Amino acid sequence: MSGHVFLIWTPRVSSLSAMSSPEIASLSWGHMKVKGCSSSYKDCKVWPGGSRTWDWRETGTDHYPGVQPADLEEVLKKGIDLLVIGRGMSEALQVPSSTVDFVKQKGVDVRVLQTEKAVAEYNKLASQGAKVGGVFHSTC
Repeated sequence: MSGHVFLIWTPRVSSLSAMSSPEIASLSWGHMKVKGCSSSYKDCKVWPGGSRTWDWRETGTDHYPGVQPADLEEVLKKGIDLLVIGRGMSEALQVPSSTVDFVKQKGVDVRVLQTEKAVAEYNKLASQGAKVGGVFHSTC
C-alpha cells in the first residue's frame, strides 16, 4: 500500500429538511402574500422552501365535495410532518374525512381550520421551525 492519501470532495447540497416553511405575511379576502415571494395568491400552497398558487382547476376541486387528495400530494411530497388546511373565511370549503385519512396514512398530522385560524397556526409552527405545509382558501 502506498503512502498516498485520497480525498473525496463532496459538494454541500441543501436539502428540503434544512429549508424553513415560509411565513404567510398577509391575508385578506381573496388575497394572500407569502414572505419572500413577489406574487400574491387567492388560494395558495406552501411548504418548506416554497409556495405557489392553489389552482382548483388542476384537480376539479370545488367547495363541495371539497379538498381532494390530489390537491395535497404536491405539498405532502415536500417532507412535511404536519399539514394545515384553511377552509376559507366562512369555512365553505369542505374537507372530507377520506382526505384527512389520506394525509394521516402518509404519516403526516393534519389540522383543518377556518383560514384566519389556519394561517395563525401555520405561522406559529413555521416560526418554531416545524416542517409544516399548508393549503389555504382565502375567500368564502
